[in-house]
Amino acid sequence: MQFYTESLTSYKRLKTREVKIGNLLLGNGHPIRVQTMTTTDTMDTMATVEQSIRCIEAGAELVRITAPSKNEAENLQNIKDELRRRGYDTPLVADIHFTPNAAEIAARIVEKVRVNPGNYVDKKKFEQIEYTDAEYAEEIERIRERFTPLVKICKEHGTAMRIGTNHGSLSDRIMSRYGDTAMGMVESAMEFLRIARAEDYHQIILSMKSSNPQVMVQAYRLLVNHMMEEFGEAYPLHLGVTEAGDGEDGRIKSAIGIGTLLEDGIGDTIRVSLTEDPELEIPVCKDIVERYTNIASKENVPAVNKLSYSPFEYNRRESFEVSNIGAKHVPVVVADFSKYQNITPDDLQAIGYTYEAATDKWNIGDAAADYIFCNAVLNFDLPGTLKVILYHEPWLAATDKNKYVPIFEADHYMDESVERSSLLNFVMLDCYSEGYPQQSLAKVYSKLKEDKTAVICLSSTNKNAMQSIRRMFVELMNNQVKSPVIVICDSTDTTLDQSLIHYSVEAGGLLLDGFGDGICFGHYFGNRKVSPKTKFLNSVAFGILQATRTRISRTEYISCPSCGRTLFDLQETTAKIRAVTNHLKGVKIAIMGCIVNGPGEMADADFGYVGSGVGKITLYKGKEVVKRNIDSNIAVDELINLLKENEAWIEN
Repeated sequence: MQFYTESLTSYKRLKTREVKIGNLLLGNGHPIRVQTMTTTDTMDTMATVEQSIRCIEAGAELVRITAPSKNEAENLQNIKDELRRRGYDTPLVADIHFTPNAAEIAARIVEKVRVNPGNYVDKKKFEQIEYTDAEYAEEIERIRERFTPLVKICKEHGTAMRIGTNHGSLSDRIMSRYGDTAMGMVESAMEFLRIARAEDYHQIILSMKSSNPQVMVQAYRLLVNHMMEEFGEAYPLHLGVTEAGDGEDGRIKSAIGIGTLLEDGIGDTIRVSLTEDPELEIPVCKDIVERYTNIASKENVPAVNKLSYSPFEYNRRESFEVSNIGAKHVPVVVADFSKYQNITPDDLQAIGYTYEAATDKWNIGDAAADYIFCNAVLNFDLPGTLKVILYHEPWLAATDKNKYVPIFEADHYMDESVERSSLLNFVMLDCYSEGYPQQSLAKVYSKLKEDKTAVICLSSTNKNAMQSIRRMFVELMNNQVKSPVIVICDSTDTTLDQSLIHYSVEAGGLLLDGFGDGICFGHYFGNRKVSPKTKFLNSVAFGILQATRTRISRTEYISCPSCGRTLFDLQETTAKIRAVTNHLKGVKIAIMGCIVNGPGEMADADFGYVGSGVGKITLYKGKEVVKRNIDSNIAVDELINLLKENEAWIEN
């Protein structure tokens, strides 16, 4: 296997071991399975059964149920019996965290158990302890003693297991040697996997989850590399972004993390973690998985013989500055207005610009597009920061050559007799699209290297468009072309939900690899006459930049899905906190349902709001507890006070 995937230029599934979970086969080329997790109290048998049925009927192929202690683990038998009595044989998964005895009970009942190597044996104390090699080896032996009994039970009962590493709950031992890194996540899982293999137990799935899609993607790629190097084979992989949140943001973040890996052919089962009812996760899973159903492998994209970047760490591609694009500028957003017959000042509200006629002034929002692409010169004055991209002929008619800039096809750009802007010129390059005449680009590259006014626009109509554009970035780097690049992504999907997935996967995946100095999204419904979805496209564009951490324009929420451990109404509370904090640009707030996952999974957040008991909330600054066991009725006000105390609050 080359690099970390079967192919960097087309869609090819990574071959993994086959794992049997009840009557379900996973890995080894079987369909990508979709799953979810219940949010009910596991001790409430009927509520859990009813919710499980809703999830199964929505399309869940696996249902996970929390079993934080011995009592919940034992009650899994009642839940399973009732589901089977009603005719549902969907495999059940027990979610275990701190309690090996609960795992050992559950492994005798359900078809799969999930353990977290960060806290199954170790306890997270957020302490940095230096271990000698001998002390480290002793710790591994201690893990072997505690973990091996579960392995033997699973082997005896034909129970599958997920070794599920979470970025936010790495043990102090792992943190001391590897730090808070993707490599630490990988080694955390590999320690447990080696113990299982030593017992000749192979019914294993692995996961590398994080609330940061960048860390998540790097960890899975590293894990594949390490399994192949050490074992000569890979185990099936469960993909998911932890605590993705709700609504559009949660869907974008999940699609970026999961979709980027699926584009690489990595992933055998997925779960989209939303702060919503679990059955609502399934349609999102299906929209993601549908992209990879019956895809024929295309070989029209040249193979990659040498990677000019590291897929295991984030480094933005080096580019020079053209106007406000490239170099150290945040990626720009180009709004597509090409389907508008007549553009008015009111139309610009959709992309963050509001005109006040009384004062003759424009108000500009944080999520305001930087450029618009349209067909003709506008008949009104533009906001100060906004520029317009036109095709060459209408551009020639523009009197203001600062506000209006041209865009060229490659052959037109190469014509020396054509008038160009002295400041900024956009140049469109196709990325290996089928049927597109593939002229030699050597002369184009040579010209671009010398042209400090050129910004490249990359697009592809291939089904494997993301890989095609990524391959062109490699070509640009190999040829030392450092022009800034705008990624153009067009969708022909029939629903906005599908389009959101499409943009998130194709543009988000490239941004995670450090590719792209701007994005432009188009939406086409064939011959159907529908109003342009400009506001939706602009919101998704800024959401993708936020999720990839390449341009921060809004508050970020790290919010877990409810589960049986949740101690308050998570959806209602998340909405309440959003309502009063969504103007705090760049602040990361974690809203966590319980003390089990909370402190670990919110490790990436600036502030945390964590359930610590019935009606009780504990507030965190980073990993530090600052206010413990606050009455939930006043907890949101106390969170605001905490933000103010730390100068993170601004009046709205």
